[in-house]
Amino acid sequence: MTRITDPITLPCGIELPNRLAKAAMTEGLADPQNRATDRHLNLYNYWAASHVGLSLSGNIHVDRRYLERVGNVAVDGNGGLDELKAMAAAGSQNGTQFWAQISHAGRQSPADICAEPLAPSASAVHMPGAEFNTPRAATEDDIADVIERFVHAAETARACGFGGIQVHAAHGYLLSEFLSPLTNQRNDRWGGSLENRARLLTEIVTRVRKAVGPAFPIAVKLNSADFQKGGFSPEDSREVLRMLDDLGVDLVELSGGNYEDPVLLFGDNDANGRPVRESTRQREAYFLDFAREAREVWQKPLMVTGGFRTAKAMNVALAAGELDMIGIGRPLVGDPACTARLLDGSADSLPRFEDRLQPVGPDALPELDEATRLTANTFGHLGWFYMNIFRIGDGESPAIDATMLDSIQQFPPLEQAVVERWESPWQSA
Repeated sequence: MTRITDPITLPCGIELPNRLAKAAMTEGLADPQNRATDRHLNLYNYWAASHVGLSLSGNIHVDRRYLERVGNVAVDGNGGLDELKAMAAAGSQNGTQFWAQISHAGRQSPADICAEPLAPSASAVHMPGAEFNTPRAATEDDIADVIERFVHAAETARACGFGGIQVHAAHGYLLSEFLSPLTNQRNDRWGGSLENRARLLTEIVTRVRKAVGPAFPIAVKLNSADFQKGGFSPEDSREVLRMLDDLGVDLVELSGGNYEDPVLLFGDNDANGRPVRESTRQREAYFLDFAREAREVWQKPLMVTGGFRTAKAMNVALAAGELDMIGIGRPLVGDPACTARLLDGSADSLPRFEDRLQPVGPDALPELDEATRLTANTFGHLGWFYMNIFRIGDGESPAIDATMLDSIQQFPPLEQAVVERWESPWQSA
């Protein structure tokens, strides 16, 4: 009977020492040229106490013109390879396999970063409280360039000492945009049928596997669904899993949502306030229901991230064969050793720091109208974790007693300072 303490051997032959993984969390700690820094070393030294079998980096972008945040690391001819090697070494402590998550933000590159994002089609993001410019539709040359950039980023990650890579094809970023019929309205070989919409992902995986060889782990992060009417559906996701089956993928991580309906980000409620089904909440993991369906077409290692908090639920899901790896994110921000305690049996559950964040009412923010205050509370929830990642990167302890109001007031100036220091590639182009 499989348990969280059991090792797992991937199809490429690499063994992960246990079934827990630190999920990718955006770091925002890069220097003005999007290179790794000593702040990354502080963060991954902190997370070394987790003793997880697998750790995934935050977004490492393949093109620094199109970023999720200005503080992302990028592999784009911008140097910083020694710093990236040091980051890889820090994340690989205590037997952890540390993989680089490689990504392209596509149309989800904010307006203060990118005047004209790149996307499959000229369809803009509509997200309350954030501004995104209308993207331009990618040309054949753009698509060829994107493929080469993913290959280059994967080769660089391997050369710098990362144990593997994860291709980010979820959460509404560029590869996810190509997969969705809502954002991909093309009528060429990159759009229309699901086979065409999946072509960019399958081409990248095929090319990356050829470049890195058979023994280097490749993972794919894939949406179970976009949770938008007419978007990428569970049926689509299962078919994409079939397509990936023969391409040398070692692990698939299931997730869901995008910036317009980010289920993963907002936990028990989606961005529109709709509650997650009670049956799903009781079973803890947001995407576990789909994982059972995915097993019909995907027998290789499967990872689910989102919502797991107790060792009992994790072990039940593993024993039932519904998944092979458990992804954990937010608990590790406030307590890096919480997973180590699950593994050695000294604890049976993970902390829920988000439960401490009570929405701020009109008395505390009288200057904001109701809609703006609701948006501030939404982003304040995320900002609490971002703010504490900044603190850890600066060598400080996380402020676990910080309130939602603290987050709303303190995080935006910290992020804005990063924006103001950024050396935009658009200005030097």
